[in-house]
Amino acid sequence: MGPMTSYASATPGADPEVSRLCELIDQHAVVRGRVTLSSGKEADYYVDLRRVTLHHEAAPLVGRVMLKMLDAAGIDYSAVGGLTMGADPVGTAMLHAASAQGRGLDAFVVRKAAKSYGMGRQVEGPSIEGRKVVVLEDTSTTGGSALQAVEGVRAAGGDVQAVAVIVDRDTGAKEKIEAEAGVPCFYAYSKQDLGLE
Repeated sequence: MGPMTSYASATPGADPEVSRLCELIDQHAVVRGRVTLSSGKEADYYVDLRRVTLHHEAAPLVGRVMLKMLDAAGIDYSAVGGLTMGADPVGTAMLHAASAQGRGLDAFVVRKAAKSYGMGRQVEGPSIEGRKVVVLEDTSTTGGSALQAVEGVRAAGGDVQAVAVIVDRDTGAKEKIEAEAGVPCFYAYSKQDLGLE
């Protein structure tokens, strides 16, 4: 499904918004030191993207950069979202960025499990039934969260066009998502872009 190139390194000429968001991710989200990831794996650094997706300057950039990336890839979609909670601020950032451009983009939230009360839904927000959607994740190590979201979205009748993440840790998540979900997985920044060799 295309070469392993991040949107940042594939952008011809340096887009100032792409460059600035990369700086902000490096400054605020990259935590260096021995850590255990949610997958149980150990790593020499941790990327806590909520420190960026909930940041006053970075969040609007996240919305615009993710829109540009999907536009450049030619993806057609009308709603975005993913597994709560990593994906939630990414979806709302994109919704606001699209609105500022006069585009009607909805966001949705995928619960880890369907509610046992009320309407009992797993996917919250405007209905995605029969709509083309993109599943989001801030970053993924194993692809598990994105795949869980894809499953929930498909059960709710959404037509998944792609998975999009902000940072790819180069731990096989992209390949696993593409193999198991059968859709392309795009990412804005590689660990190389962030100097995390």
